Amino acid sequence: MKILLTGANGYIGQRLLPVLLEQGHDVYCCVRNRRRFDRQQHARIHIIEVDFLQPDETTAFPPDLDVAFFLIHSMSSKGDFAAMEARTAENFASLVGRTACRQIIYLSGIVNEADLSEHLSSRFGVEKILQSGPVPVTVLRAGIIVGSGSASFEIIRDLVEKLPVMIAPRWLNTLCQPIAIRNVLQFLTGVMDKAHTYGHDYDIGGPEVLSYKQMLLQFAEVRRLRRHIWTVPIMTPKLSSYWLYFITATSYHLAVNLVDSMKVNVVCRPNNLAAELGIELLPYKEAVRLAFLRIGQNMVLSSWKDAFVSFDANPQLMQCVEVPTHGCFKDEKCRPLRNSREHTLDRIWRIGGETGWYYGNWLWKIRGLLDKILGGVGLRRGRTHPDKLSPGDSLDFWRVLVADRAQQRLLLFAEMKLPGEAWLEFKIVEKNNAPALCQTATFRPRGLWGRAYWYAVLPFHFFIFNGMIDQLVKK
Repeated sequence: MKILLTGANGYIGQRLLPVLLEQGHDVYCCVRNRRRFDRQQHARIHIIEVDFLQPDETTAFPPDLDVAFFLIHSMSSKGDFAAMEARTAENFASLVGRTACRQIIYLSGIVNEADLSEHLSSRFGVEKILQSGPVPVTVLRAGIIVGSGSASFEIIRDLVEKLPVMIAPRWLNTLCQPIAIRNVLQFLTGVMDKAHTYGHDYDIGGPEVLSYKQMLLQFAEVRRLRRHIWTVPIMTPKLSSYWLYFITATSYHLAVNLVDSMKVNVVCRPNNLAAELGIELLPYKEAVRLAFLRIGQNMVLSSWKDAFVSFDANPQLMQCVEVPTHGCFKDEKCRPLRNSREHTLDRIWRIGGETGWYYGNWLWKIRGLLDKILGGVGLRRGRTHPDKLSPGDSLDFWRVLVADRAQQRLLLFAEMKLPGEAWLEFKIVEKNNAPALCQTATFRPRGLWGRAYWYAVLPFHFFIFNGMIDQLVKK
């Protein structure tokens, strides 16, 4: 079949794509920027560059589509994300409606309570928009998705592994029905082209109904950690959001929306869809064990932290593959290579995350803490894979713009709070007929404060950047 996949760079989309290819489908991947999409060589992958908030007049889908997946969400975005999701859904439905597509499949949220959060209300609104179009819609409503790299999994992991004792908000007693990521993928592919599912919505969840507190404690059991949790009624939603923001790697805006949603029970209505599709639902603990098996094997295919929307990043950054020169301050250092090019590139490609920054890691941690206090992303995002980088990946408080081993170039853009814009580039070049590593920090200040900031951090740059490049070329 010909499948349209929106959100192809997102957490679910990156997991779903290889399953669709393995089943032999032709997949048309919708991405806002093809530079972020690093699977362009597969014969059955076709790329459509489109921004559903502002689609180009020339944007068109293949007329003979069979199935279209709508996997776009704006939960952590600033501003009116409900209006953004509605506009996205309207534009998508209009484009799909011009094709012969037989089915739209939408992954939504469980909406069985009378009083819904803004996030869940938005998801429900998207359902209505899609259902108002000419193409039949199958809606799968899920709650917490458990899998390596998912937002809920990584936030729970942060809480459990960092805090032996938790004084937590009372919403930890809210009920939910977590579902393993592999079960979600089985449902998504299982309903494809099944006529009896057209025009219907289904709640999908695992076999257990748990409170968030029980999920934390069972997660700790899997990790063989002893944890103690007490819930208190005195934490306001705002305090709860700050609690999540400072302890975990989430952005503040995502924390606010998560807390808002966690006050609502997300328990499935009974249905027989799993039995009809032959899906064996995994218990919560087993889903956690499988996630850590993936992590241990360095096989995390996607992470919520790499999504631009998770941290309100500007997707237009991916167009800026050349560092500006006008009105910028630069700190450029070059060193002759003492190892092979490949060995040096290997070290560069492992930078950040668990590896650290090769020199003055405690200074980097202090900078990350200051960034977190100022409302930035901090250093807690780490990186998805220990030695692989792709354009668009998050890397501590940087975003990867270019990761080109053939051109021997890595370009990072700073997502920390700054009075300006900053880039960090590593490139192997020829100098004096010998290979050398050039490391360039570029800062484009914003006003007087930006210039004052650059001169204030110059002494730290002297130590950090000299030490870092020396370690990168060290024999």
